[in-house]
Formats: sequence, C-alpha cells, structure tokens
Amino acid sequence: MTQTRTAAPDPVSGKPAAKAKPGFRPEVQGLRALAVLMVAAYHIWLGKVSGGVDVFLLISAFLLTLSFTRKLESRAPLRLLQHWLHVFKRLLPAVVVVLLAILAGTWALIPQSRWPDVLTEAWASLMYRQNWQLAAFAVDYYAQQHVDASPLQHFWSLSVQGQVFILWPLIFAGVALLQPLLARLFPQRKAPSHRQLLFIAFGALFPASLLFSIEQTATNQAYAYFDTRARLWEFALGSLLALAIPYLKPGRRLRVVLGWAGIAAMLACGLVLPVDRSFLGFVALWPTLAAAAVIIAGQSGSRFGVDRLLGSRPLVKLGDNSYALYLWHWPILVFFLLAAGTTQPSLLEGLGIMAVSLLLAVVTTRFVEVPLRSWKWPDVRSWRAAVVIVSCGALLALPVTAWQSAITAEAAAIAEQPHELTPGAAALAPDYAGKPSEEALIIPAPAAMKDEWANVDGACTGDNVPADPVLEGCLQNEEPEVVTKRIVVLGDSHSQQYMAALGPIAKEHGWEVVTLLKGGCRFGAQSPERADFCNDFNRASSAYVLEHKPDAVFTVASLTHVDAPFETEVPGYLEGIKPFTDLGIDVVGVRDNPRFSFNMPECVQKKGKDSPDCNVPLEESLAASSPLDDYVGKVEGLHLMDMSDFICEQGTCPAVVGNVYVYKDDNHLSKTYVQTMIPMFEERLLAATGWSAG
Repeated sequence: MTQTRTAAPDPVSGKPAAKAKPGFRPEVQGLRALAVLMVAAYHIWLGKVSGGVDVFLLISAFLLTLSFTRKLESRAPLRLLQHWLHVFKRLLPAVVVVLLAILAGTWALIPQSRWPDVLTEAWASLMYRQNWQLAAFAVDYYAQQHVDASPLQHFWSLSVQGQVFILWPLIFAGVALLQPLLARLFPQRKAPSHRQLLFIAFGALFPASLLFSIEQTATNQAYAYFDTRARLWEFALGSLLALAIPYLKPGRRLRVVLGWAGIAAMLACGLVLPVDRSFLGFVALWPTLAAAAVIIAGQSGSRFGVDRLLGSRPLVKLGDNSYALYLWHWPILVFFLLAAGTTQPSLLEGLGIMAVSLLLAVVTTRFVEVPLRSWKWPDVRSWRAAVVIVSCGALLALPVTAWQSAITAEAAAIAEQPHELTPGAAALAPDYAGKPSEEALIIPAPAAMKDEWANVDGACTGDNVPADPVLEGCLQNEEPEVVTKRIVVLGDSHSQQYMAALGPIAKEHGWEVVTLLKGGCRFGAQSPERADFCNDFNRASSAYVLEHKPDAVFTVASLTHVDAPFETEVPGYLEGIKPFTDLGIDVVGVRDNPRFSFNMPECVQKKGKDSPDCNVPLEESLAASSPLDDYVGKVEGLHLMDMSDFICEQGTCPAVVGNVYVYKDDNHLSKTYVQTMIPMFEERLLAATGWSAG
C-alpha cells in the first residue's frame, strides 16, 4: 500500500436543522458531509488525495471567524481560556476512543518493528503535532524506508487545525485590544472597526502564507504539504470569506450557478489535478475557491439550487457525524488492507469499509461526542473542563507508556544475549563449526530496526568539506592520528550500508573515509535512466574525487531490482569510474544485495523465520551470472568484491542468518548483520585490492 496523504474534516460540528440556532447554515453542514465522503472515497478506491483537506480547513476558519466576529462586534468577552478548554474538551474524547482502537489494531495486525513508530505517532496525535512528525518523515529518505501507511497518518491535519484553533483566537484578541487603543490614539479620526482590522490582519496573512506555500511547494513539496505555515492561507481565506459574506449578495440565478459550479470543481479536483505531486501551493486555490463559491451561493431560494441537496436531511445528518467518520475511515482502511494482504480494496470491499466506518462514526458521535457536548458539569468551571481533557489524555497515555516500557525491556533482553548465540554471517563461513541456537532471540530487536542504518561519525571537516553545495551532506569517519589511506565512498544507501564494515576496518588500519551519498542515486556516469538530481549529484561527486585525488573510491557496482531482470549493470558505471582509475585511484566495486517486494523482518515477525515466504530463491534475487563478471579486465584499477555468499546460501536468500536479521527492510542490509560480516569483508577487500593488512 502506498503512502497516501490524508486530510481531516472540521471538527466543529453544526447541529441538525431542527435544533439550529439563528445563523445556522445547513448548506455548509452538507458541504462538510460531501467533502468527507469525497475524502474517504478517494482514499478507499483511488488511493490518492482529493483536495478535501483544503475544503475542511476553509470551513473551519469560516465558522470560527463568524463566531468570534459576532463576539467582537457585540462587545462580548472572548474568554480565550474557556474557549480553548471547551474546544479540546469536545475534540479529545472521540480522538482518544479512535486512538485506543488503533492501538488494539496495531497489536493484532501490525508487525512489531513498526510498533515504536505507531506509539510515537500516538503521542504526536494526542498532542496535536502529528503534522510535524510526518513532515520530518516525508523529507527523510531513511525514515521513508521504514514508514508505510500509518493508521495514524490522517491525524496530521487535525494537528494543523488544533494549532490554528489556538492561534486564531489570539488574532481576535489582538484586534479586540488594538481597536479601542487606536480610537484613543487618534480621537479626531474615526477608528477602524473590528471587522476592518480583521480584514487587514487576514488580508496580510493570506498572501504571505500563500507565497510561502508556493515557494516551499516548488522546492520542498513533501515537507510543505504538512507544514502549518504553508496552510495558514487556507484558514485566512476562510476568515476573509466569513468577514465578507454579509456584503456578498448575488442574485438567485447567480447563486444557482455558483453553487453547482463550486460543487463540480470541488469533486473534480482530485481527478483533474496531479494533487499528489503539486499540492500545496497555488494549485490548492482550486478546491478552496470552489468551496468558497458554494458558501457564497448560500441558500439560493431556488428549487434548482445546490443548497437543496446540501441542506437535505441526509447530508446534514451525515455532516453531524463527519468528524467521527473521518477519524474512523482511514484506520479501518489500513487495517483491512493489512488483514487481507492486499494493496487496494475492490468496489464491494470498499463499500464494506465505508459502511463499517460510518457505523462506528454514528456510534462514536451518539455515545461519546453528544453526551460530552451536552454535559454541563465541565462548563461550570474551567478546572472541570481541564480535568476532562487531562483524563482523556491519561486514558491514552497509560497504555502507550506501558507498551513503550515493555518494548524497551524486550530490546534490552535481546541485546544482552551472548554473541555466540547470534553469529550472523559468520554462520555461513566454511570454517564455522557451531550451530546457531534455535532458542536464541533474533537480533536486533524489532523496536531497534529503524536504527539499523550504518552510521558515519560526523560531517566533513577541513579540506574534506566540499565547495559544491550539491554535496552538503558530506560525512566522514573520525580522522586517524596517522592517515595511511584516504577513501571516498560514492553512491546511495547501498554504499552506506557497508560502512558498518568499512568504518571499523578503516579505523583499525588508519584509513580516512569520506562519504558522498544520496538516497536512490547509484554512482555512474551521466545517464538518461537516472533522475536529473542524481546525475547532478554524481557529476559533483566525480568532480570532488578528481580534485581531492584519494587513494581509493568505494562503490556498489551492480544494481538489483524487485522484478526480473533481478540484477543488472549500473548505467554508466565503467564510464563513471574510468576518470578515477586514469589518475591511479583504486576503485572498489562490491556486488549489490537482493531487493524484495516485501519487508523481510516483518515477514519473519508475521510468519516465522523458516517460512518459505521469508526465504526467497536465489534465482529470484540475483542474476545467475554476476554483472561484475562483465567488468573484469575492462578497467585497470577496478577491484571487484562479491559478498553474496554471505548473504544468500544454498540457493536461497533468507531473512535471518545466524539468528540475525539480514535486512532492515525490503532492500537494505541491517547494520547488525553487516557488522557480523567484518572479518570476511576485510579479508576479501584486502585480497581484491592487494592492500597491506598492516
């Protein structure tokens, strides 16, 4: 299942028309219902975002601004503390119920290696900072390797809303203080009204945030999508709409046209626009302006108006349950796909997911939201509302804390096992006389799997610092007191994984190692098969090597694939390294390791290490004849290494060797396993290159 960005509906639920207060807009409640159906349908059947998040953010600010503007203009006290307590007292109970259900589903269906991430995200969701958590994952290549679609992923936009629910009242409070101050400072002139000051405030915030969003989306779209700052303009647009709505009075016919045009544009957004690649930025003006058109259309007074549909009893009723429906639909979808072992539900399966989500939403609204909303006791005193909020948090905090403690204890027990019980790659050595214990626990612990990246000591220093900003991620090991050899490691994460062996060997022999690595960019000459940013990085890396003239360059010399052909040459590999060897620089090319269509450690955690599913035939993992054989004799100074016999054995590429996880995910060797390869790696490296062991 691919990671899909999700959005949350506005949690400020309107009341049914029969019980509506003056000013209640049933068409807005129906718009909310239509938007949540659109979001859920796009997630379930299309596996993509719809632009519905933008509609919800706009509606949130629209309703919030209507409420606070009425208070300002009637000179009613804002009572921010009571407001915040009231809002989160209403929001948290349903959130905690869903989070507890997600924890239960996680325990039953999600592999152990993903438990720590889910628990961390549970805290982030409870504290309304999940968007920042996912923003960090979105731009971290290494994080992406271990984060699949999380059952908590959809809480990111609730977090954005929660943050704005705190920020927006402060803007209104600032205007409430500023307006009488201006009246006193300029008694001869008519002071601007509260509404005028709000127009100025949100009118300034709108372009500032929109321009920031456009710039960030163009340069860092993955992060910008979750960035609260890049979303503020959508809230500002909703606020400006609320401030302007009394002055917007289109005729009946125009209302009909605006309403239906807005609905059509809103529904078509996710189909017409490449929202996964272009959101946020100016593209998000499409769904927000579409929703604004529907709100401006309002109640048309025509039987042909869209408000007849949006204000209908079914949609208004669904709008009452939209918050809970949003909370439930995503985890139900994720858990179904995990249980069914599929990546996309069928039409009937999707209808079942929708039906279950709606049922749970109705139950949650009726037995959690409504009772707490109508409960008067917390509203009498602020401390009582605070007690409700803290109690809700404690209901989640207690099991999460206990679970995290248990994971930590298990990890400590696994790490404390005697090393002879977990020989790893040494178990495949011809001279290995023992037999790995069947009772030993597999290392590393599932909770530690995300930390199984080979680490490099720190950023490049001194003369090793690259001048080209493309190489700003340059890392190096700690410089030895006496440097006997200088090595530059080039390529991607498959080169980095071998630093778990090369790093300790280098320290033993006094070698200085500099790494120039970029995720997904295998080193080679310029090639149309490679992304432009990889070609740029490789060009800069090559220039660095030619300038610094190290003793050797370390690379991965073949390229594995999930599907046939399972292993090929690296595009432009020989052409890429030849300028180095022409200068007398040794080049070490190691054979790549297999890639799989599934996460190997999770396969073991689900099915056991002896399951055939977790032990893939060699012919479905690597080429029958190594691509490295084709390099032999073509470039003088190229030294080839093949460690595949310490990764695969007897015609099989297993997930576990010598009670050690071979892989950390679906294609990267675990740091722990590579460390068990150090003696064999060193022997073959020295033998291939002819370097002295001294």
